[in-house]
This record gives sequence, structure tokens and C-alpha cells, in this order.
Amino acid sequence: MVVVTRKPVEVAKRRHTRQVMVGKVPVGGGAPISVQSMTTTKTADVEGTLAQIYALAAAGVDIVRCTCNQIEAAEGLAQIVPRSPVPIVADIHFHYKMALAALEAGVAALRLNPGNLRKPNEIKLVAQEAKDRSVPIRIGVNAGSLHPELYEKYNGATPEALVESAMRELELFGEVGFDQVAISVKASNVPLMIESYRLLSETTDHPLHLGVTEAGPPPGGLIKSTAGIATLLAEGIGDTIRYSLTADPVEEAKAGRQLLEALGLRERKGLDLIACPSCGRTEIDVIKVASEAQAALEELHLPIQVAVMGCVVNGPGEAREADLGIAAGRHKGHLFIKGEIVAVVPEDEMVEALVREAQKIAEEGIEARLAAADPKAVIEANKDRAELLLDKGDDANNSSVTIEKIRRKTKES
Repeated sequence: MVVVTRKPVEVAKRRHTRQVMVGKVPVGGGAPISVQSMTTTKTADVEGTLAQIYALAAAGVDIVRCTCNQIEAAEGLAQIVPRSPVPIVADIHFHYKMALAALEAGVAALRLNPGNLRKPNEIKLVAQEAKDRSVPIRIGVNAGSLHPELYEKYNGATPEALVESAMRELELFGEVGFDQVAISVKASNVPLMIESYRLLSETTDHPLHLGVTEAGPPPGGLIKSTAGIATLLAEGIGDTIRYSLTADPVEEAKAGRQLLEALGLRERKGLDLIACPSCGRTEIDVIKVASEAQAALEELHLPIQVAVMGCVVNGPGEAREADLGIAAGRHKGHLFIKGEIVAVVPEDEMVEALVREAQKIAEEGIEARLAAADPKAVIEANKDRAELLLDKGDDANNSSVTIEKIRRKTKES
């Protein structure tokens, strides 16, 4: 019998692009295609926004965008950024000062819409500030908010109009020597979106962010988004994606991950481990504990979401969407399931506790493990939390200093 060896069937080879770094996430340049989503909370609602960010991270998102349309949102970002498990992109609407404030808040990237922010001097000022901080910008062209001049020139929103909008913005960036740029040319019309990205990919080697804007609620929104994004990915076009659904943004994250896995562009994973970035409240080496937990849990081959949090004050609440997690404080680990404290263990036993509980969840189920929680654990956890708050206060990350800088920045003429 003759055995014929065949090459694995794959989508088209990815188009080469330059690379930008959104925080620690590489975009373009052959890096894995990243999944993005956007919070639907008011950014000024710090705790609500962080809870949604952690839920998105648990669902597989690599980058999260938050709106920055007013000073309160910028001040919220100053508190969100140091506590987010993933890089934060600030979505800027009509005022360049919000972009400057977002940069002051420490965001990993900006998104500017050329149709909304139109004054060249303001655009170049933002680009210069971003360049000085090594923060990338996504030029986010939208067919629904195209510059009136281009709409008239091309008699509507055409692929040529969308691409010219992006290239005009890119030229302004070039005048100040800024080139850390990703580009999107989104439309709600799927054929228009596809043709716009095809033309853009022939025009520039900057990384491309794919999406069908205002796709609507599922199932229609899922179908439209998949039709546009998958078509381009199958052609080798695209470096990062977002499903824009009228739904819980977690649904966007799940759809994006599933699409990439279905196309063989991201590896299927059993364990999904998320961890906080470490901040002023952290009392352990989060990176070390997360790495040890990752290594130990991966050997179990369980389809489970696990969170490693450096702070008992915020950890269980922020990561309440995770199946299982541990938060550190006062030399202890607060073990939680779906945000509910179930046990308190010594700090040096945190990883072992995670492994044991993960195995029990697999055997008994989440509801059974919640029912088996130690009734004294919540009392002890609340005591630790109160002590840490008393010790480090409400502003352990010193966000008030950054907020004051933001206020000064937005008042400058």
C-alpha cells in the first residue's frame, strides 16, 4: 500500500505587514492574529468597566477598547489601565484633547477616526505626543462618518474614498515622523468592506484591523461579520479583528476566537489562564505565580478558565467570570469560584490549591464546589480585605496624581 503524504490544508499565506506593539501584544509582522472587543460600560464607571474587561479577557480577548469622550472617561482610564489584564485602546471621538488625556492616562494605543477629528494641526499634535510615548495609533476609517469632502469627491462611500481617507491621515502622521500605525476601513455593507480592505492591502504595508461596523445583533450580526472578516483572512489579509455586535461584548470575543480557531489561525486551548498586570496593592510576584499555575494546570488538560490575581481587594470581583481563581493578600490566597470565595489558603500553597480545586470542579461541577465552600472563608477574606484597604487606602496605584495631570492637560489651550 502506498502512503501519500499531503501538506496540511491552510488558508492563503498571510500578507506581510510591519509590526506595532499594543502594550505587550504584537500586531502585524507575522504575529498571531489578535482578537479585540470594546466595553459597553461608561468608562468613568471604573469597577464596572474593569469587570467587563476581565470577562472579555476570560473569553479570549487580547486587546480591549474603551471610549474616551469626556474628562471623566479619561480619569477613569487612569484607574483602569494599571489594573487591566490586557492592553487598553482609547477610542477618541471629536476632541483631540481627549486623545492627549488618554495618553496621559497611560493607554496602550489610540483609535482616531479621520471623519471626526479633522484639523491637521490637532491630528499632528496627537501624533507627536503618541510618538514621544511610543504609543501606536489606529486610523479607524468608517464608511458612515466619512469626511464630507471625500464623500462628495467619490459620490459616496466607495473603497477608494475609504482608503484615501486613511492615506491622508497617514500623510499627516508622516509629517511628524510617526509611523506606529494600524489601519481599518470598516463599513456595515459587507461587499464594500471587503473591497476596501483589498484595496488598502495593495496600498500600504501597515497592519490591518478587520471588522464589519455596526453589524447588528446575532444571528445576523454574526453572519455579516463572519462573511467579511473570514473572506479577508482566507485571502491572507488582516492582523487583528473585532466583531461589532449589538450584544454583550463577551459574545464578540467568543466569536472572534472561534473564527480564528476554525480557520487554523489560532491554536485551540483547553486552559485559559488570565492574570492581573500587578499594581500598587500587589503583595506577591504575580508573574511567577501565574507561570507556575499555567505549567501545573496545563498538565491536567482541562477546559477551564483560571484567574491569578495579585490583590484580594479587587481580584475576586474583577475576575468573577473565571471558573476558578486565586487572589493574594496578607500572605494568604483567597480561592474563588465565579467570584465567590470558597477557601483561604497559605500563600505558598496557592498553586497547589488551584490544581486541587480545578480537578474537583472537573469531577463534581461548579455548583457542587460552590456548595462545598468553607463558610469561614468569606469572613476571613473580608477581614484581609479590610486590613489591606486600611493599610494602602483606596488609591494604591496613586491614580490621583495622573488624574490631576489629565485635568491640567485638558485645560491647556
